[in-house]
Amino acid sequence: MRSLKKQLLIGVATFVIGAAALINVSADTNHVNVVLSEWAMTPDKTTVSAGPVTFKAINSGPSDIHEIAVVKTDLAPAGLPVDTNGNVDENAKSIKIIGEIEDIAVGASAQATFDLEPGNYVLICNIWDAGEQESHYAEGMYIAFTVQQPDT
Repeated sequence: MRSLKKQLLIGVATFVIGAAALINVSADTNHVNVVLSEWAMTPDKTTVSAGPVTFKAINSGPSDIHEIAVVKTDLAPAGLPVDTNGNVDENAKSIKIIGEIEDIAVGASAQATFDLEPGNYVLICNIWDAGEQESHYAEGMYIAFTVQQPDT
């Protein structure tokens, strides 16, 4: 009986220490969940503190592959420079692509962490669907995102 109690106490202590470690890790990094659908990007927050920011993209469908591109710019989300198809011109001087999470299938999720400086950003889906002749950005898959100075 004593060894069972001891094992139970060791198991509980291990769980508590592991949970505390997870809490400390998540407190050090900004986490943003972004639901992708036709034709919207819905983050659970649009303002974070500067530093490492982890974006988790969840494609809720119903039918298209999506992506998230993190774009640093002072332009309005609907006013990014576009090419003839309506996709954002990723080489334009008025924007800077910080990083991307690409090709997220319907029902799937993916994540990536980017080190973000304070400033204005736009999250976009910049996929061109040749079969349907549609630009996801032109369909409205973008949202403003702000990175603030961390609290001191």
